[in-house]
Amino acid sequence: MNIDKNAKWYKYSKATLSFLLSQWFIIILACFIALAHSYPNFAKQGGTIRAEYTINYGAVAVIFLISGIQMPTRDLGKNMLHFRAHFTVLSLSFLITSSIVYGIVTGIKAANNGEIDEWILVGLIVTHSCPTTIASNVVMTKKAHGNDILTLCEVFIGNVLGAFVTPALIQMYTRGTWNFGNPTHQTGDDNSIGDLYRDVMKQVGLAVFVPLFVGQVAQNVIPKVTKWCIANLYLAKVGSLMLIFNMWQAFSTAFAQNAFNSVPPASIILVVFFNIGIYLFFTCLSYFYSRPLFIYEYFSEEPNESSSKLYKWSYQFFKPFYYNRKDTVAVMLCGPAKTAALGVSLVSSQYGSHNENLGKLLVPLVLYQAEQVVTAQVLVNFMRKWIESEHAVTTDEESKLEPADEESGDGDERSDDKGNVNDKPDLEGKEAVESRQDSREKLEGSTGEGTSAASKI
Repeated sequence: MNIDKNAKWYKYSKATLSFLLSQWFIIILACFIALAHSYPNFAKQGGTIRAEYTINYGAVAVIFLISGIQMPTRDLGKNMLHFRAHFTVLSLSFLITSSIVYGIVTGIKAANNGEIDEWILVGLIVTHSCPTTIASNVVMTKKAHGNDILTLCEVFIGNVLGAFVTPALIQMYTRGTWNFGNPTHQTGDDNSIGDLYRDVMKQVGLAVFVPLFVGQVAQNVIPKVTKWCIANLYLAKVGSLMLIFNMWQAFSTAFAQNAFNSVPPASIILVVFFNIGIYLFFTCLSYFYSRPLFIYEYFSEEPNESSSKLYKWSYQFFKPFYYNRKDTVAVMLCGPAKTAALGVSLVSSQYGSHNENLGKLLVPLVLYQAEQVVTAQVLVNFMRKWIESEHAVTTDEESKLEPADEESGDGDERSDDKGNVNDKPDLEGKEAVESRQDSREKLEGSTGEGTSAASKI
């Protein structure tokens, strides 16, 4: 059967198939969310596959094992000492985002809308007090061609500190008008804070540090094998699939706890649109926080001998806070993101795993993780083009300089038929010129002799 490839239906079908294949991540994620809704007990925490171990540890460990294999050890150490980036991401993740959300939801609560559940608003505060997410940040930064090594460092530091900072932030925000949502006023089989710290440290250690260390060792001990794996195995696709498993577990746990059934529809609609809007806002905020305009304007010139000591000191201290594009993308993905894997443990440990309002508290957290991944999946395309445009400009500038360099040369360089440059002097050309000059002199000499002879005659 011959198919006319120029037919419109064939072109449209091919374009549609290509688009669907490019959006495989979102399509498969939707399928797994549907599975979580139909069979929540299979992948929930404590369910059939024991997702708290197989996914929370296993799937996340695969992501960081891949990162450990791919990233150079020297770059990892360099980014781990990047204290300015640590300050930027941690202040964004814990202080700036949580305080903004606290102000917004306090205004919503003051409106006294009966359709909006107050515990959903508490869940929004708790969500944005959590540390940055573990898996999706690294996966998305790689897709955007950003500094994924810096992202990994921020994930590690942020989640270790989150075990201590998040409970303190929740205690600080749930006072006054939010006193009903304070964890100290809840009843149930509360886990101790010591159990919380132990669980967090165990997960960060076993799911992040150990596979990262193993990947680094493999990279330096068996470099040929790791290079073959990077070149021949679809490691980026594997990391994305592990991220889908992680979200499958989060939704299964939420559906198993009837989290969405206990919340009014108006509250869910509010959370869905609020999450998308606040994520986009925080992404833009992270950009301007990573590349402050005042640093670009006031420190545009490098200090010289005539510059004051104050300007030199200020330039050395503040100029590095204006990050390059790859580091900026890492900050833009780490700053707004929130973890559901550790977030569920943090919320359950503080409010009790059998708290009647636990499902309402988890709804914003679970929805935010899904929406941030889907939104980031779209944004990484623009981030990647933004990073690549910088390299394109640099390449154009270098190509413009090459003709000028050739014109300013001494003309001794030449290339052969294969394009290889020969920087040796053109001896053959010189010999040819000299031989032509000798011939010309002989010709002139003979002509002169002939002329003199003719004159004598």
